[in-house]
Amino acid sequence: MSARTPVTEGPPLVAVPHDDGVDAAVAAARRVIEALLATGDGTALDMGTVTAQLHSVADSLDRAAPERDRRLATMWQGEGVTRHDPVTGPENALAPPLTLHGVDDGSIRGTVTLGLPYQGPPGHVHGGISALLLDHTLGVANHWGGVSGMTAELTLRYLRPTPLFEPLAITARQVSVEGRRIRAVGAISAGGRECVTADGLFIAKHLPRPD
Repeated sequence: MSARTPVTEGPPLVAVPHDDGVDAAVAAARRVIEALLATGDGTALDMGTVTAQLHSVADSLDRAAPERDRRLATMWQGEGVTRHDPVTGPENALAPPLTLHGVDDGSIRGTVTLGLPYQGPPGHVHGGISALLLDHTLGVANHWGGVSGMTAELTLRYLRPTPLFEPLAITARQVSVEGRRIRAVGAISAGGRECVTADGLFIAKHLPRPD
């Protein structure tokens, strides 16, 4: 597959992570999640002390958190793209995060390497994580194409196991818009071979943001 040139014009696709504030704290939290899975119980480390330390951090955050409705509103303010989604959001420790960019053929592409938090079969990505990545990426492709909508159907084909610890290429493009019905396709590939493909139907609609 030949490389395509990224383009900078058009709507933003993902939020840009910051080196400070909540983004930096979330990056540290991702390290903690990965380290806990890598360590497990087979260690001389005192997990009771680790547990107390993590609870102390969570208690501090809970005390400082605004009311939920206020936080829900602020999540949707700012850059025109979400900072909190579980795929690309720099404020979400569940997100790898995946970075996406538009290319000159009208598609979008990104590369991500997934570790132990995303494991299903030994050494491979959980199928539900693949579905999450593709559902989101197809939605971003619709945003890039100019007409967005909510997922109505998502058909996946799992062609081969998707490996952990290796760069994964994620691609998507909008293929048609007929009235409110939008179709997009995408794939996850490793080493130049497709692992999972997706065909999505989306319905154009507007959901009001919290205020």
